[in-house]
Amino acid sequence: MMDFRDLSAQELLAGMGAGWNLGNTLDAICSRLGTPAQCEMAWGNPVTTPEMVKLLADTGFSTFRIPVTWEAHIGPAPEYKIDEPWMDRVQEVVDYGIDNGLYVILNLHHEDWHFPSYDNYESVEGKLIAVWTQIAGRFGGYSEKLLFETMNEPRMKGTPQEWSGGTAEARDVLNRWNAAIVAAVRDTEGHNAQRYILVPTIAASADEVALRGFVLPEDDRVIVSVHAYTPYNFALNTKAPDNIFTSSVAREIDALFRRLDRFFLSKGIPVVMGECGSVEKGNLESRVEWAAHYAGKAAEHGVPVIWWDNGIQITPANNEGFGVMDRRNVTWWYPEIVEAFIAPYR
Repeated sequence: MMDFRDLSAQELLAGMGAGWNLGNTLDAICSRLGTPAQCEMAWGNPVTTPEMVKLLADTGFSTFRIPVTWEAHIGPAPEYKIDEPWMDRVQEVVDYGIDNGLYVILNLHHEDWHFPSYDNYESVEGKLIAVWTQIAGRFGGYSEKLLFETMNEPRMKGTPQEWSGGTAEARDVLNRWNAAIVAAVRDTEGHNAQRYILVPTIAASADEVALRGFVLPEDDRVIVSVHAYTPYNFALNTKAPDNIFTSSVAREIDALFRRLDRFFLSKGIPVVMGECGSVEKGNLESRVEWAAHYAGKAAEHGVPVIWWDNGIQITPANNEGFGVMDRRNVTWWYPEIVEAFIAPYR
């Protein structure tokens, strides 16, 4: 069992600084018949290597978020047993981060089975508890540098409310599920009674309606998890022409962190920005300015930020070019963006 430092949330977040997401990799959706390596490469990225993760640490990143989709690797009810080879591979990648001195965030990512509704509430809660009990059991002996994140962007998929804050019912169900997962993790052994756990708002949204409807579990070691590709037309909307960093772009970023401060930070509630970034639109200079301003404002508020990297360098039709790491050559496509993103935390 690893040593476990008893840190305050503020101490923990100060160490997490700037982070990087291993996107479109262990979170790829694949067939239950696929091997771990086939699943890991299903969306076009290479198998993750220790060298990639060492590059993160050597460059100055402090946090390594590992999105994982478990659905194809979970057996039937009532045990919902996770396939051993998949759990082993996830642990191997977690160890790459821990061995390089990084904070590591492990989650449930592209799961299609936890639509938040009263009809689904009871059955899904049982499955969430079963899955998280297994994950927490496997990783209970890890240090405080491993954090769990209950879900990724849980939302009303396929409905008009998917990205607009959901409904009161969906928010209520999500709040209950977050609390149930936290309680289940606390009931496992090792260091899990003290481990920090990230809990998302509906769709991990930082919009007003989502923040108003969020209820923090009654636990003194939880952190709010939000995502914000702000402003949408500059940072995420590939069909919008907006590709210049302007004062209005800066103002929207400023407003985002003022909102997080109003709801959480000013009340002593810690926040992690689990995903952010800006797509490539042939606008390197503006993306560097965006990264510097976004991370600078986050650092000013004590919020770690984690860049979403899906391994895609450019922005082809119907896709999003968030990639900054050339994983096959283990180098940076956009070192200027990376440096601007990390610098405020040095």
